Formats: sequence, C-alpha cells, structure tokens
Amino acid sequence: MLSIRLLFLLLSYGLETHPFHISLTDMVYNEDRQRIEIAQKIFWDDMEISLKNKSGQQVNFLQPRDPQKLEAIIEGYLMANNKIKVGEKELKINYLGHEIEEDAAWFYMETDQTGEPHLISIRNSVLIDDFPDQQNIVNFYKNRKPKSFIARKDKTDGTLIFD
Repeated sequence: MLSIRLLFLLLSYGLETHPFHISLTDMVYNEDRQRIEIAQKIFWDDMEISLKNKSGQQVNFLQPRDPQKLEAIIEGYLMANNKIKVGEKELKINYLGHEIEEDAAWFYMETDQTGEPHLISIRNSVLIDDFPDQQNIVNFYKNRKPKSFIARKDKTDGTLIFD
C-alpha cells in the first residue's frame, strides 16, 4: 500500500519528462446510485501518442482544434481499453469528460446501474500497446474498502472479490 501512495505522489508532481509510464484508475461503487464511478489519471502527453497512433490524427490536449472531436476520440479509446464485469455481466461504461491537471489528465466515466458487486473483473489496457513498460494501477473501493491490482503488458485483466 505504501508503494501505491508513493506512486500517487509521483503522479501529482509536475515533471518535465517522466521516465516511466504509469496510470492510476480509481473505481468506487456508489451504493446510493448503484453505479461504479471511475476516475482515470493518465499523462496527457502519453495519451496524445496513443490517440494519434489509434486514430491516425494529430491530438493536442492543451489546444485542441476541435474539442468535440477530441472528446469523441478519447471516448472511443477509453471504451476500447477499459472493461468491467460484475459477475458474468459486462457493464456499459459511459464517458463523462476530462480535465487537465499539470502534466496529467483526469478522465471521468461511470457504469450503468448494477447490483452490489462481489466479483469484479476489470480489463485496463490503456497505453499498453504504445508503451511496453506501461503499468496501470487499478483501485476499486466498495464500502470504503480498497482492493487493487496492476495491469501491464502481460496481464491486462484483474479479478477482485469482495465479501
């Protein structure tokens, strides 16, 4: 858990260049709304590279020529690289938007309504095709209790079990 906190600190500081490729995904089961709320923090310069490689179009987070087109490209990419199952049912993920924070961007999503999750299967392959050393830290919170795993090139899926 200490190593995850250190990574949070590293992600929060503005670095001119980063010698590592890492993202952070926090998922929270909101019991009142019966949805999984997702916040994903990714270095925006790495995301620009992945989006350009995937879409074939130049991408600029800081000064987009067409903000609506950028949002559509982001949404398509995130939906293709994030999957969530509760039990055997794959949940629909809805993209809500993003905001820039220094050298990273926060991307916000939520699932359609679901019952209380006990067995959660998560796929997070964000940036992995473009950066072989990419690591994606995934934290899932239910009743304020976290469970985590790290997705990487050889293991993009994780399964979490809650009582």
